[in-house]
Amino acid sequence: MSTESISGSAAGRLSVLKTYKLYVGGKFPRSESGRVYEVTDAKGKWLANAPLSSRKDARDAVVAARKAFGGWSGATAYNRGQVLYRVAEMLEGRREQFTREVADAQGLSKSKAAALVDATVDRWVWYAGWTDKIAQVVGGGNPVAGPYFNLSSPEPTGVVAVLAPQESSFLGLVSVLAPVIATGNTAIVIASEKSPLPALSLGEVLATSDVPGGVVNVLSGRTAEIAIPLAAHQDVNAIDLAGADEVLAKELEIASADNLKRVLRPQPVDDWSATPGIDRMTAFLETKTVWHPTGSLGASGSAY
Repeated sequence: MSTESISGSAAGRLSVLKTYKLYVGGKFPRSESGRVYEVTDAKGKWLANAPLSSRKDARDAVVAARKAFGGWSGATAYNRGQVLYRVAEMLEGRREQFTREVADAQGLSKSKAAALVDATVDRWVWYAGWTDKIAQVVGGGNPVAGPYFNLSSPEPTGVVAVLAPQESSFLGLVSVLAPVIATGNTAIVIASEKSPLPALSLGEVLATSDVPGGVVNVLSGRTAEIAIPLAAHQDVNAIDLAGADEVLAKELEIASADNLKRVLRPQPVDDWSATPGIDRMTAFLETKTVWHPTGSLGASGSAY
């Protein structure tokens, strides 16, 4: 075949449209319901069909997150930090793709979208660096009046459902997801309802990084439809309501009370690029305190 004919066929080829899928248990299933919904850009132009998750998808995600919890929470904090840093490396390598998706999702110029993607990668690195430091900040030895060692240390809460912010499709998403898994929890993320594509693409990054399957599970669809069964689920330990409006947040708080879930209420965020502090990490940590006798003091005042 001549060079001219190859060029001609390339010019007339059909583009390969991307089929976005859920990310559950390290795999990419379609919704078990078979449903999809149209995702459009800020001007109403069609971008893709995203999976419309069902209650069954939510339950499957909880099973995957619970199965992954033991291994992820039992890993050393240093190892978790290295795994998360690898995700940042891969996000940097797919910078152009995420810039395009964020620009389409939020109606931004390419330069502004690129700045948001850069901030998102930096945010992921920031949390990766905290994995082996948060214990020193919120834990430590406690002074007691008696012959005891008294030590407090943080432990992850468990399986956390995360409602991603609706308006910040990528930076906001990472800002609520990264602190949950950095501290050893596993997560079920409900992507922004109107702008789910960056979240679904993040699933592809996580799958090809070192993050074990099930540590993060990404669902797209109607936020309320997915969040209500997660809030009522007996094997979900906590829920972050960042992406819920006032009415939905109240409904989810009531549903969460049945098994005493830890609830992080939605808080207004003017600028997701601002330094986040450690509040979202400590929100899903429990404190374990251990008492241990030092032994009886001898005549010399020594102890063991």
